[in-house]
Amino acid sequence: MDITRSSPAPVRVVAVPPDPEPALPEPAIAEPPATALPTAVGGRRGRPRDLLALLRPGQWVKNLAVVPLALLDTHLWGAAAFLRTGWAVLGFTLASALVYVVNDLADRERDRLHPVKRHRPIASGRVSTAAAAALAGLLALALTGWAVAGPAWQWWPTALYLALSLAYSQGLKHVPLVDAFIVATGFVLRLVQGALLIGAQVSEWLALCVFSLCLMLALGKRRHEMTAAGRAHRPALRGYTLAFLDHLVVLVAVLTAVSYVLYLRDDAALVAGAWLVTLLSTPCAVFGLARYLQLLLVEEGGGNPVHVLFRDRATLVNAALWTVLVALALLLPHPSA
Repeated sequence: MDITRSSPAPVRVVAVPPDPEPALPEPAIAEPPATALPTAVGGRRGRPRDLLALLRPGQWVKNLAVVPLALLDTHLWGAAAFLRTGWAVLGFTLASALVYVVNDLADRERDRLHPVKRHRPIASGRVSTAAAAALAGLLALALTGWAVAGPAWQWWPTALYLALSLAYSQGLKHVPLVDAFIVATGFVLRLVQGALLIGAQVSEWLALCVFSLCLMLALGKRRHEMTAAGRAHRPALRGYTLAFLDHLVVLVAVLTAVSYVLYLRDDAALVAGAWLVTLLSTPCAVFGLARYLQLLLVEEGGGNPVHVLFRDRATLVNAALWTVLVALALLLPHPSA
């Protein structure tokens, strides 16, 4: 038996080129996460825009609370009065912008947990803490120049607003009720600053109306935060419940309406004595309050009062009608004494 023929054929070894390396995913450290890259790039490209967003120009309209007396008291109309009113608006704009920057610096970690506030410039990383601190320093210098260039010792309402706001940012915003009352007080100080610079006397009923209206908006904002993000984001919300806030908002809305009517009745001289037209403006004021309560309690809005008041069609039409009626009251002649 031939053993060589029965044995298996020799194995032919063929040199095969090695397979290419399999395509492996990039390691995590090789490329930043998809969420980090746009932030870095956006921070480089949009730095001026992000710094402007940090100042919240959309909220500057609140500083027009210094205007009412200059508009309602026709005896004070004149170039000097309107220039001083503009000066007061500028001061509060600088002060409020400084407060926004300081507050966002203090709240950057907490804002990152909020579904909306996490997109703010500092919380999202588009503006560094060093850049924000430098911006705050520039605003402080500008505000100091504003106080020195203006009338002596007539800047105290703005200084008091700044002190209250900084105390708010450093801890008072975590105290239930105190947080909302400080916000509302800031608007009364705006009104006082405008009256002080134009030499007018602040009506007690008007001050109460402004305070209660702004308190209603502040409480409404907190109610919206509770429904949208829960209590974890703002520690002060632990002192509220939805039912408690609902009662407070309605109570303050009633106080706003009553103080507005009493202002028209007791300070009719400010509105040229056209009692009939001012009386007709009262339903507009009440409708505005009712519409806000509807947006807040029925449609679950109210997170940004400025957007609610300036984007809602019914509110805009009502405000236009109210403005026309007040303008007629200002233009009609005074009744004979």
